[in-house]
Amino acid sequence: MSAERTQVCIIGAGPAGLFLVHMLARAGINAIILEDRSREYVENRIRAGVLEQGTVDLMKELGLGARMVREGLVHEGIELRFNGAGHRVDFPSLTGGKRIVVYGQNEVVKDLVAARIDSGGGIRFGVSDVTLHDIQSERPRVRFIEAGEPREILCDFIAGCDGFHGVSRPSIPDGVLTSYERVYPFGWLGILTESRPVSDELIYTLSDRGFALLTMRSPTVSRMYLQCDPDDDLANWTDDRIWDELHKRNALNGRDFQIPKGPMLQKSITPMRSFVIEPMQYGRLFLAGDVAHIVPPTGAKGLNLAVSDVKYLTDALVAYYQNDGTALLDGYSAKCLRRVWKAQRFSWWMTTSLHLNGADGPFDHRRQLAELDYVVGSKAAMASLAENYVGLPFE
Repeated sequence: MSAERTQVCIIGAGPAGLFLVHMLARAGINAIILEDRSREYVENRIRAGVLEQGTVDLMKELGLGARMVREGLVHEGIELRFNGAGHRVDFPSLTGGKRIVVYGQNEVVKDLVAARIDSGGGIRFGVSDVTLHDIQSERPRVRFIEAGEPREILCDFIAGCDGFHGVSRPSIPDGVLTSYERVYPFGWLGILTESRPVSDELIYTLSDRGFALLTMRSPTVSRMYLQCDPDDDLANWTDDRIWDELHKRNALNGRDFQIPKGPMLQKSITPMRSFVIEPMQYGRLFLAGDVAHIVPPTGAKGLNLAVSDVKYLTDALVAYYQNDGTALLDGYSAKCLRRVWKAQRFSWWMTTSLHLNGADGPFDHRRQLAELDYVVGSKAAMASLAENYVGLPFE
């Protein structure tokens, strides 16, 4: 079996693994990144793309943000729409100048993959049968098949960044992890359409017919969502029905509201769930990103939480290799989870405040409307929403 040595072996070339490999390289720490999918698959995996201020700043700091600056859409607020009226939440005035950038996650991945390959660091795409060994020892190993040949990587640490269905979390023995989960009784019907966005900013709507979200991917491509049953069949949603429902849910009192139509490039239904495992580390294995936590997309936190995880992991590894001890490594999980649970709280609040729950009655819907009315009428409440949406500061 062919063997090689590195300091950190990263499992998964999604956002968590890619940000981590670039931050480690900047710190002079050697890393190998393994990915079981092809480069084409990884780069074209469509996900949401709302980047918090901290994620934007980090991409620039790493020298990876040039295309994001050119093509990303800077947003200075969002609109909350309910009772037939819209209310703008202005981010800069409420957060000391912070903003968000709409830039697709697949575009972020393309930029990070290209930069890694251009630097000569490389990514091992298309590996298979990845297994983790001796993760409680000081010399963990990763075995895999590459080009039909068995290979092994000897390393100091393993970073599990391979998503919810990856091999990293199942490599931890039974009884070590505690999982927390909430499954919501609704899903999102999402469409990608070749049409100009209805607004320069995201519009979140609670209507008597359910939730709707109007957003965009570019000046000519819109992304829109409707609350639906998570088990619904896409065949039930014709193009005409979708456009009609988007118009009805987003209607404004006293003035016409038209949504520009265009060819639908994609349709999908996404169930809504929250998931967290504790702890996020075991021996020399450290988990980051979706492998450790999933948030409903209402709060736009998924990619950004992956970034904060690997930032904290990088800080801990840098301290270790600078002979500053293992205190940051030992505290990695606790530090990540403080931010994770705050993001879960915010995502839960956005989700439950803006969706109709079939198990609720008229009282609950009136309470939702009162909650939103309070938020838009209180500068303190709007500041709390804005602070969480643009991203809490890194510790």
